[in-house]
Amino acid sequence: MKRSRIVLLALASATVLFAASSSAAAPSANGNGYTISNDTPGFIKKATDNGAADPSQTITVTVWLNLQNQSKLDQLVQDQRTKGSANYHKWLSASDFNANYAPTSQEVNSVENFLHAHGLTVSDVAENNFYVNVTGTIANVEKAFHVQIDSYTFDGTTYFSNTADPNVNDSSGAHVAAITGLDNFGAQPNVASAYEASAPRPVSTKPNGTFFASNCFTGVESHSFGAAHYSGNRYGSPITSNTLGNLPPCGYSPSEVQKAYNVNGLYASRLDGTGQTVVIVDAFGSPTIQQDANAFSQIYGLPPVDLTISRAPGVWQNSSPKLDAAGWAAETTLDVEWVHAMAPGAKIDLVVGPTDTGSLDEAINYAVVHHLGNVISNSWSDFEGLGNPAKFDRDNRILEQAAAEGIDVNFSSGDWGDNSPLFGFKAPSFPADSPFATGIGGTSLALNPDDSIKWQTTWGTDLTKIATASGTPLVPPAHNGFGFQYGSGGGFSLNYAKPTWQTGTPGTTRAFPDISMDADPYTGVEIIETVNGQLTVSVIGGTSVSCPLFSGLMAIATQEAGHGLGQVAPLLYGGASGAITDVTQVDGSPNNVSGTDGVNTYTADQLAQPPIYPLPPAYYSAFYNSPFSGSWYVLDFGVDTTLYATPGWDDATGLGAPDNGTAFVNAVAGA
Repeated sequence: MKRSRIVLLALASATVLFAASSSAAAPSANGNGYTISNDTPGFIKKATDNGAADPSQTITVTVWLNLQNQSKLDQLVQDQRTKGSANYHKWLSASDFNANYAPTSQEVNSVENFLHAHGLTVSDVAENNFYVNVTGTIANVEKAFHVQIDSYTFDGTTYFSNTADPNVNDSSGAHVAAITGLDNFGAQPNVASAYEASAPRPVSTKPNGTFFASNCFTGVESHSFGAAHYSGNRYGSPITSNTLGNLPPCGYSPSEVQKAYNVNGLYASRLDGTGQTVVIVDAFGSPTIQQDANAFSQIYGLPPVDLTISRAPGVWQNSSPKLDAAGWAAETTLDVEWVHAMAPGAKIDLVVGPTDTGSLDEAINYAVVHHLGNVISNSWSDFEGLGNPAKFDRDNRILEQAAAEGIDVNFSSGDWGDNSPLFGFKAPSFPADSPFATGIGGTSLALNPDDSIKWQTTWGTDLTKIATASGTPLVPPAHNGFGFQYGSGGGFSLNYAKPTWQTGTPGTTRAFPDISMDADPYTGVEIIETVNGQLTVSVIGGTSVSCPLFSGLMAIATQEAGHGLGQVAPLLYGGASGAITDVTQVDGSPNNVSGTDGVNTYTADQLAQPPIYPLPPAYYSAFYNSPFSGSWYVLDFGVDTTLYATPGWDDATGLGAPDNGTAFVNAVAGA
């Protein structure tokens, strides 16, 4: 998949801390009704305002209602997480939650009446009364909520957005928590592919049980470039490395990942997720997911996948202008296949949202209301600082209900490190940094020939081109257009205070990720996907790999426990922490890549990206010979913007990796 970069910005973002409660602020009453505060997205501050949007355009808007007894709910969820409390792990049923905390029917009716009176058509009401979904023209929406909706250009893409907070000039405004759909700045899937990767291969016969090599690092090699191709320059001395990156065609099959994470003993004990359902939430889905997942299971010797596809409520329009249907199809394929690879006995319920804007959250709400499973996996993210604070608060209410009902909701932490490569400032990924979610980061994972772990470090890769396919060296090595590729997302929330259960983390705000698994596309996983009508196999990465891997592992832990475990993040910092392997920087010295052109000697430090980001104290280097162009590169691992894997919790890998899956499952199930 092609990467896209967003123009570097310098966005000042005020820090406003909210406690680990889902409610940031009530609507503020004034002489003109109720203003819904913090309900304007941050991206418009750095976008170009093109003037009024087309007033005849039809859009979908969702009006979210306040919960009842919010402080009582906050205390209950806290007690459910606290060992020794009378309510520890005593989960609410959906009916109990609705009776005590959901908005009332009378409040919904009041809001509906207001919306009808302003020419808006109600298309859906949430079964738990959380929201009312309406459609109407931009002109009617502007009139109903006393806002102006303009067209904006941001990073070369045109969006629409409200210019200021909406207002409800009616008594029903007292019940309104947020209004979403006034902008169409959508979420993004967290998938990544290697630079100049091989195109997807047609699936014909399965060679020797694998399509790609699992032994990505094959030992010390020396290569000389330029002696015969670069006359007039003495470049010809060998460039050496302690590894040769076979990247790609390096990629792991299910059996190799299962061995690496030590889950085969669980399978032998009949712990494979049987009796559990993992819910996967994605936008748009994939039209070939059923046949692709079936082929994946058959090719890799897995049990047939028990897959249900549910269509979340909503109107199939208002897609983000950044829509990449092929990207979401690959995301869906990756999620389904690798939950199944880790928990082959679990059922999977794929809940497909009709857009990549607000409907993803409505899809999670649908899964929670129907308690489709005890684990919900989400491989997508939004950004604090760019999004709508009231929208994030709305998301937290859904996640808090899930926590109260014993459901673990996992989110990938993002693929751009601290996100400064995208925006020019640190922008935490949401909902991975929600106090009611579990944030899943990424590692680079190298295996031995027997598929045991050789080394792992934080996922963060840096690429430098050193020679062309013909062997002509680049003197000096080329950084422009290369440098940082991708890396595990992490950092600290701008808005949410550190939860009481998050011990051992610095700062005063919610820190993420909580835990990490393989995500590096250079040590990625194989997927089977229909592309242009042909069944193909390819290697893919991103925290969209680590999240379904972890969600599958949690299905097994839930099976062993015999009941839902709720938000697992608090357990990771408590009784399960001893079963998590701390991930640190891997040092490739003293045999790191180095070379000379006969005049200058280049060390790994000099080959790495110029100091846009400070180099970590230790990292691992390898050759990368592109199978696409034949060019030669130096690839550095563990270079993740400003995030480093340090002893203990860190903002690159969290607490570490559950690489002894058996010990981890036992610890979490018994916590």
